[in-house]
Amino acid sequence: MNRSTMITLRQLKDQVKGASPGDKTGFPAILFFHILGSLKFSIHGWKTNMYQRSDYLYDLPEELIAQTPVDNRETSRLLVYDRKSATEHHKSFKDILEFLRRGDVLVVNDTRVIPARMYVKRQTGGQTEVLLLREVEPATWECLVRPAKRIRTGEILEAEGDRTLEVLEEGDEGKRIIRFAPADGFQEWLERIGEPPLPPYIRRAPEREDWDRYQTVYAKNNGAVAAPTAGLHFTEELLDKLRNMGVNVVSLTLHVGIGTFRPVSVENILEHKMDAEVYEVSSETAAAINDARKNGGRIFAVGTTVVRTLETLGDDNGMLRPGTGETSIFIHPPYEYKMVDALITNFHLPGSTLIMLVSALAGRENVLKLYREAVERKYRFFSYGDAMLIL
Repeated sequence: MNRSTMITLRQLKDQVKGASPGDKTGFPAILFFHILGSLKFSIHGWKTNMYQRSDYLYDLPEELIAQTPVDNRETSRLLVYDRKSATEHHKSFKDILEFLRRGDVLVVNDTRVIPARMYVKRQTGGQTEVLLLREVEPATWECLVRPAKRIRTGEILEAEGDRTLEVLEEGDEGKRIIRFAPADGFQEWLERIGEPPLPPYIRRAPEREDWDRYQTVYAKNNGAVAAPTAGLHFTEELLDKLRNMGVNVVSLTLHVGIGTFRPVSVENILEHKMDAEVYEVSSETAAAINDARKNGGRIFAVGTTVVRTLETLGDDNGMLRPGTGETSIFIHPPYEYKMVDALITNFHLPGSTLIMLVSALAGRENVLKLYREAVERKYRFFSYGDAMLIL
């Protein structure tokens, strides 16, 4: 593969070095560098096994990183891999109907992406980027700020709409605890002044279309700072067809946060720590899943966030308990799935916890082989890209 077509680490360093506080094309530089810095590495001279980050890397031409969504959600491409027969099929996403049957359960994540990114002013006149990560109490959030070095505890920042942001606490890697005032009407204010938090590999400013397309059609519970992207391919019409087939479509909530997209920065993946993310599974959803498992139905997880929630709450007998809480589960080989029979997912970043999760289900070598084939066939990658179905 031509080296000139690849994203290189030097190019990424140059991009991050040249980023300005007002740059609206990505997350804060620390995440931008660590996430995109994994896109071009070769495995030469490493002793490979399933516990090394370098065992989950692959070459990806930059032009295959989807910058915009397809015109119609369900016309994305779909790479289907059958684990039992070790065969793959190349379909359109709307053809997913062929692979589900009456009695199956399709589990979706109904979290809603909030407009989590904003630009505020320091009292010195400089501009600061703030990315909301997690609400710790009403109108008080854990955030990432850029540039972070000069933003200290006690500083007051100013935002549109006569709002102030008080820095209460400093954390690592640009994190700050920030209190917004006044607290009344916070969500309405955020919807008015915030921007969709597009991931850093989408190298453009948010557009009007992103307010709709970087959101699933069933999103309803505010709290995510990144989309559960496997669900972006579903339309209401496609979901209705599945229901009419006798497929039970149920939902849970996991608010996608930094724990999902934080890069693995250590070579030994056992040293990586996942950030906790908040989940909720209702008694109705748990009952539907348990009934299906008792009656021979299969559980189709729409995305890695659904997998992590189900595997957190599932017992060794494959039964799911309802509940709310936080999960920091890190799924990687040789983890054995308890709750999930099939996975719908997008194509993930090299060396990420997400490709490790997929590898635990389908096998690392199989997944890398499928990714190489997807590259050869010019599938589109990452959030606005195409999908995989692993049976």
